Amino acid sequence: MFKLQVNPRLLTVAQQGGSVPKTKKMTSRQAKLQEDTYYRVMRLLEENPDLTQRELAQKLGVSVGGLNYCLKALTEKGLVKMQNFANSKNKFGYVYVLTPRGIAEKARLTSNFLKRKMEEYEALKAEIETLKLETLKTTPASTVKMQENNPGQL
Repeated sequence: MFKLQVNPRLLTVAQQGGSVPKTKKMTSRQAKLQEDTYYRVMRLLEENPDLTQRELAQKLGVSVGGLNYCLKALTEKGLVKMQNFANSKNKFGYVYVLTPRGIAEKARLTSNFLKRKMEEYEALKAEIETLKLETLKTTPASTVKMQENNPGQL
């Protein structure tokens, strides 16, 4: 089951009719999503630098405009650069290349991404175990015996 953690200071402000200020968690979640997007873009570019923006957007499941915005941000940060490449399938003849700084940043993002996904995995495992226990408590005894005989099914 989910545990709801409430900041006592924010609870007091809300109970007194005040507005609750934006917390760091909102920004943090948004920053994590942005970091994940940067990581995925950089990973795809490293694997296949001559993908067009349209192809990249399709692989990532984002709009071409959103991808363009992301590529501009990565370029402005000095993590990605456009390079002329005559054999590119891209009709404009350029490829997106990670800079040395971009390669180092991708390594850092990979580490952060893996850490977050492992935390999510552990949280999901715990939730699944809780749900299994809940199901066993609320399931009639005859169904429990069937489940014990077929452990892979709930």
